[in-house]
Amino acid sequence: MDTSETLRNKCAACYRQFNKKEHLVEHMRTSYHSVHEPVCGICRKHCRSLESLREHLIGPLPKAECERIFKDRGCDICLNIFTSRCALRTHRETCQLSRGNAGLLHRMANLGIHDDLRIDNNSRTRVVALACKMVGGGSDGSLDLCARVCLTDEYENILFHTYVKPHLPITNYRYETTGIRPEFIRNAMPLRDVQRKIQDFLCNGEPIWKIRSKGGKARILVGHGLDHDLKNLEVEYPTILIRQALPQNSNVMDTAKYPPLMKTSKLSNSLKHLTKAYLGYDIQTGIQDPCEDCIATMRLYIRMRSQPHKIEEYPLATDPQNRNSFASWRQSELERMSPDDMLEISRSDYYCWCLDTK
Repeated sequence: MDTSETLRNKCAACYRQFNKKEHLVEHMRTSYHSVHEPVCGICRKHCRSLESLREHLIGPLPKAECERIFKDRGCDICLNIFTSRCALRTHRETCQLSRGNAGLLHRMANLGIHDDLRIDNNSRTRVVALACKMVGGGSDGSLDLCARVCLTDEYENILFHTYVKPHLPITNYRYETTGIRPEFIRNAMPLRDVQRKIQDFLCNGEPIWKIRSKGGKARILVGHGLDHDLKNLEVEYPTILIRQALPQNSNVMDTAKYPPLMKTSKLSNSLKHLTKAYLGYDIQTGIQDPCEDCIATMRLYIRMRSQPHKIEEYPLATDPQNRNSFASWRQSELERMSPDDMLEISRSDYYCWCLDTK
């Protein structure tokens, strides 16, 4: 049975209970609970990821009361709870997306080079998505070589598409998934030219050493597995600006490494899974189209960016102002605080995409 002492030492975010207040303080020091975590719309429990929240609501071992209400009035895509079944039906019409004009984009892309990359400080193209398709090189065809690349804007317009001629010979075209044939590569744009065009467009006239996370001219880049794509494109974008699973301010948004979209084991989910789970439609069902991948990653980014989180004065735990929120020298002061007060000063350890709209 819960004692009054452990109830007083109950975390206000995840509801874990501790025998001693010092144990609760240590938990808050390492958990980084914040307003940016996914929260159950019924019991208000904080979860580390959307997958954890989904397990809390619908299994395999859900909380019974939350499961009952969610089955009646909950959206299984965005995991929000609505006031009535009618409100839920209305919401689902906009929440569940479709592949839309993916077929048209595929036909346009296969026409060959499409180049609408412009350095323009006044352009509305502040956010772009990038996706590549790899063929095989090396004696056994296991070496990834970029053979097709696409960039789209946040309005789902194709900005750039081309087949790419790698530096090394192609030994496996992986046709079953890429749809790429030798004749597509024969007169394709050399990798060096593709690299230069994309890098210039992303930097948008700003020297790479001068790029900063806020207020600059460089564009925000969205993708899935961007480390791999940028490496194979030989595109340099400052590594200190790349958003990882750990907190970093960045102009690079990687849906593979965004904590709310990761598995409960802290491993990355596939883009195919994320699109089905959080957008409501299937991709990569046959030959994979990088234009379709771009649209899926951009839609995921926009959906995560649009979450109505509470505005904080200092949003990151790694900010100098927050670094000592749970410092050891404040131990006695923290132990006198209530769980709600400790939650109030706790900050996220990752950059939430909702901050891009602030």
